[in-house]
Amino acid sequence: MASKEVLLMSNMLKLKEIYPFLETFFDQQPGELFKQEDLTLQQILLEMEESGSEDNVFDATLFVDQLQEFIQQMEAFTGVSSQSVDVLTILPGKDKSGNAETFDALHFRKSTITSIVGPTGSGKSRLLADIEWVAQADTPTARTILVNNEKPTVDWRFASGKKLVAQLSQNMNFVMDLSVREFLELHASSRMIAGAAEIVERIIHAANELAGEKFSGETPITSLSGGQSRALMIADTAMLSSSPVVLIDEIENAGIDRKKALQILTGEEKIVLMATHDPILALMADQRIVIKNGGIHRVVQTSAAEKNMLEGLEEADRKLQTLRTKLRAGESIVDQSF
Repeated sequence: MASKEVLLMSNMLKLKEIYPFLETFFDQQPGELFKQEDLTLQQILLEMEESGSEDNVFDATLFVDQLQEFIQQMEAFTGVSSQSVDVLTILPGKDKSGNAETFDALHFRKSTITSIVGPTGSGKSRLLADIEWVAQADTPTARTILVNNEKPTVDWRFASGKKLVAQLSQNMNFVMDLSVREFLELHASSRMIAGAAEIVERIIHAANELAGEKFSGETPITSLSGGQSRALMIADTAMLSSSPVVLIDEIENAGIDRKKALQILTGEEKIVLMATHDPILALMADQRIVIKNGGIHRVVQTSAAEKNMLEGLEEADRKLQTLRTKLRAGESIVDQSF
């Protein structure tokens, strides 16, 4: 948060740009001085002190103290003041049989992707849950999560405005009677985001880059398909969510452009972890965690040879996508060379 000196030397326009929620705070103050955006806060407070009567003395020091307290409270509520997460760490726990996991520590950094692979029921979702809950050896696996190599503060687990994790689940259904734009504006408003209109349009554009079928800002969110809903929430999570970690469960079933989705998330400096059965997604990751019997069995760094193999898999996938598009459009694929 800015010091008192910085606040006093800033004009109203600058303060509202940095802290959008101050618009309401200043509107509640008496007189018209706070509406003059070219005046610094110090100039306004001096004028108010000079114009105050003996019976109604304006206390500038008390006002600045109250202003700082308000900013601090609002930043905590919206998550704006959340400490930057440069690295997330998992310390070992145990598998379903009670055997200790054998790794020393797993580290995840900003703009990196980690895939989580293993048979159905092996414990991939349990690992995601440990991270989401910021486990402190208090879950069935007894794993511990560190934030920036330290035990996380209590607010990472319980504060309403400071969520470590944003999770994109397999099923997403909207029940609100809102358009896509109204939904995004509501989310932006709840976070008191500056330049909300521009961000909303960016999200709509990005979501349409991911979704197979285009939609507009006026489309009712209840009419979005599963793929469109997932595309919207991925773009929303990347650009509006303050959570530094994104957990994705089986994005391959979303009906979206998976590669672009991951590029959007890592481009916003998110730590991305995804449980997947898709070999293409698994190899897109920087590393993959292999789950067996509820425990972390191995951690495999994606090799150069695997990255070369990925190019061939992506080409085969593009051909399948082309066939799928043609079939959906009612076209014939007889005698097509693929």
